[in-house]
Amino acid sequence: QVQLVESGGGFVQAGGSLRLSCAASGRTFSSYAMGWFRQAPGREREFVTAISKSGGMTGYADSVKGRFTISRDNAKKTVYLQMNSLKAEDTAVYYCAAEGRKNYGGSNAREYDYWGQGTQVTVSS
Repeated sequence: QVQLVESGGGFVQAGGSLRLSCAASGRTFSSYAMGWFRQAPGREREFVTAISKSGGMTGYADSVKGRFTISRDNAKKTVYLQMNSLKAEDTAVYYCAAEGRKNYGGSNAREYDYWGQGTQVTVSS
């Protein structure tokens, strides 16, 4: 089992950057594929990006490709989301998630077993 805590959210102007972190508890962080999802008010939760257990494989939603970068540090039990060139439409609560059965969790939220509490990102236009 793993517990996830996100941090790094906040308020930023369009064009700015933020770096989110997701710290995991437990001794087996490297056994989990990780993902980031987001949910804007009135909208369903949507996939943002995912990374494999070792970090060798990543995937991105088209809406963030080229602007966001996911990475992980298994020694620090942390996954990061670097967000650049932020847009107003990136405003949402961002959640990290963990999945232990596959090497790469992908874009389906149902594949993920553990979720953090979320961190708010607000981008002003």
